[in-house]
Amino acid sequence: MAMPNETPRPDALPVCEPGCPGDPEALARVCAELPDDEVLYDLAELFRVFGDTTRIKILYALFESELCVSDIAQAVGLSQSAVSHQLRVLKASKLVKFRRDGKTVFYSLDDDHVRTMIALGMEHVEE
Repeated sequence: MAMPNETPRPDALPVCEPGCPGDPEALARVCAELPDDEVLYDLAELFRVFGDTTRIKILYALFESELCVSDIAQAVGLSQSAVSHQLRVLKASKLVKFRRDGKTVFYSLDDDHVRTMIALGMEHVEE
């Protein structure tokens, strides 16, 4: 990618010929379907949360079963404090949910959408 005041390399130029009309119908469909910037920002923030290995480990640990903080910490090899901090981020992003049983709090994936995102991501990286 060229820097702001830098001339792009010839191999980085667009593939359209000068004066190419493109596909006006395709462009109109894309523009009509493009979500608002606020929605795209929220989506980017969601993927940012997935961009941390520790959080991915926690989500993967919760893939099969709900666990308490102590069990999560043991499974991922972190302190309970570090796990609690990451769980707050995951809860805020609606990726995990919790339930209380007496004084113990159990965490699980929020819904099947989260499970699907993790499964599809793993499938993609294992290709």
